[in-house]
This record gives sequence, structure tokens and C-alpha cells, in this order.
Amino acid sequence: MKIQVPATTANLGAGIDSCGLALSLYMSIEVGAETVEWLVQHNLQKSIPTDYTNILVQTIRQTAPDVLPHLLIVRSEIPTERGLGSSAAAVVAGVELANRLGNLHMTMEEKIAAAVAIEGHPDNVAPAFRGNFVTAAVVDGNVYSVRHRFPMATIVAYIPDVRLPSFESRSVLPETISYDQAITGSAISNVMIAALISGDLQLAGPMMEADTLQEAYRDQFVPDLAAKRRIAKANGAYATFISGAGPAIISVCPEEKADAIIQALKAQSHSGQFLKLSVDQDGLQVF
Repeated sequence: MKIQVPATTANLGAGIDSCGLALSLYMSIEVGAETVEWLVQHNLQKSIPTDYTNILVQTIRQTAPDVLPHLLIVRSEIPTERGLGSSAAAVVAGVELANRLGNLHMTMEEKIAAAVAIEGHPDNVAPAFRGNFVTAAVVDGNVYSVRHRFPMATIVAYIPDVRLPSFESRSVLPETISYDQAITGSAISNVMIAALISGDLQLAGPMMEADTLQEAYRDQFVPDLAAKRRIAKANGAYATFISGAGPAIISVCPEEKADAIIQALKAQSHSGQFLKLSVDQDGLQVF
């Protein structure tokens, strides 16, 4: 059995902890033979565990404790600690592996809820499961999510060389905000989502860049966001925003503008990697 999970970009600027988009960058997990102890072979950095402490195995054991140990072969295109949902992809894969190996017969809603219980929020795991553009909410412990069709666009991802643990990026967010700020942030997010659902990226773009709830607090981790936003906009992008907790930066643009945007951004950047991606339509797949 082989499982494939897409990368994801969360928040889309104004939709903190709720909106997420699946991307055409993947993690695959092949299930090998039963083993005495869990063993994970992967192509990631050496600091990623290869035993039962790996988040993939921890997720399996938490979801289906009776599943016997196996060899798991992981091949991932998703860079870690960059804000592209690498840990969420591992959690989503772990839930699906537990579901299959443990014969749990979980519904999509149950799988997403199990992943949220581990990951902490739904904005990455929901689109990783469902594909495309997903809005989600956790209310009184219940997880709700809806899959939408994202308008036709190309996704340009700038991936810095530096890593940023998500807990560090989340630590700078305020514990409370004013009522007026909450209303403004909610209204911006509502218009952004409505515009995306109606296919209007000309309106959605400015709303993505008008966030009041998270990006301003994370500027210290993504100091060149404003410059990249100006350059991308000048070359035809609809919007540019921090991908999840950062430090990756996403620009949404017409397909015919992507190459020019990448070249212009490369001229301003002295390190990092640029990828031209599409929206993943399918989410998690099992082969």
C-alpha cells in the first residue's frame, strides 16, 4: 500500500486557522513488511526520527494502538519547517495508515477530526485530506470543513533556506485582540472566501493581503514580505502572503505571469528556492 499526501498552504493571508489550499508537492509513504519495531526510512534531514518517535508512527499508534509495527518508506518533496504543511502531511498519512491497517472504517469527517486532535488546527489537515481549497472550523470540539474549487491560478512559492518551527511563529500571536479588530479581520476573511468561491481573484487578492489577525505579528520572521509583495504585484500577481506559519511566501497569479514573477523575485532574492505549483485537486490518495 502506498499513500500520497499533498503539501498545503494555510491561512491564505486572512483566513487564520481556517482556510487552506492543497498544492502539487507531495509526501508519499509506502508500507513495507511487518517488523519487530517501527522503522521509518526517509529522505528528510537527519534530525527526523526513524523509530517509533517519528510523528507518522506516533499518529498511527494514537489512532490505532493495536496496529503491528511495519517498515514505512517515506519520500517527501515537502520542505520541513517552512510553512508548507510537512507535519500536517505526516499526521494525515498516519491517520489514513491507522485507518487502513487497523480496519477502522473511519469517515472523512472522523479522519479530519483525528488529525486535528494531533495537529491542533484544521487549516492544513483538512485540505490535505480533501484537496483543493477548504474552509474549516472547530466548534465545541467538533470539526467542520467544506471543500471548494479554487479559481484557476498558478501558485508561486518562495522557500527560504532558513527553517522556522511553527510553535515559534505562533508564539508571537497575541492572546487577545480588540472587538473591533476581530470584526474587521472576520469581515475581510468572509469577503475573501466569498470572492474565491465566486471565482473572483481580483477581489480575493486584496482581501488576502488585508489580514489584521496574524501577518503583522509575524513580520519579524518574514522581513522581506512587503518587498516581495510589491514586486509580485507589479508583475501581475493577485496576492502575496505568508504560507501558514512561514517563512515560505506564496504568490497567487495568472499562469502566464508566473515566469515573470519568479524572475523578478529572483533578482531581489539572494538565497532560497522558487517553485511554480498548481492546486492539488484530489487530496490524500491511496494506491
